[in-house]
Amino acid sequence: MKPRMNAFAVAPDALNLMVDFSKKVEALGLEPSLRELVKIRSSQINGCAFCIHLHTRAARAQGETEERIFLLNGWRESPLYTERERAALGWTEALTLLSTTHAPDEDYAALEPHFTPEEIVKLSLLIGLINTANRLVLGFRMVHPVSPRSEAA
Repeated sequence: MKPRMNAFAVAPDALNLMVDFSKKVEALGLEPSLRELVKIRSSQINGCAFCIHLHTRAARAQGETEERIFLLNGWRESPLYTERERAALGWTEALTLLSTTHAPDEDYAALEPHFTPEEIVKLSLLIGLINTANRLVLGFRMVHPVSPRSEAA
């Protein structure tokens, strides 16, 4: 994949708005492990290698297990995720695939026992944010960093 442009170099003020918004969404209070799982899952759905790379590293740095990261694509069949995480991941899929899911009532209802109304808004902002990031990264064909060990493979 060949990068199309460096959007940060071309329009730093515009992209820094996204960075600032991201920092504000991160500070809203959802637990870091949940935030990273949501970002990874949305990025998996969108096929955004850059964001998968970034957020799996961030999740591991925060103590997330490799097993939960590896099994995230199969979260529905794995006992490794809490009911709160399952509700969030279902909502992540519903909003990420909005054109086909139309945010079903059952996915929204699954949130209500585990999230306050305020947390549902915060979670939805987070999902919107990672989807926007995926679209920018994929649209401009940003390539994730490659470690020297990966290059040898």
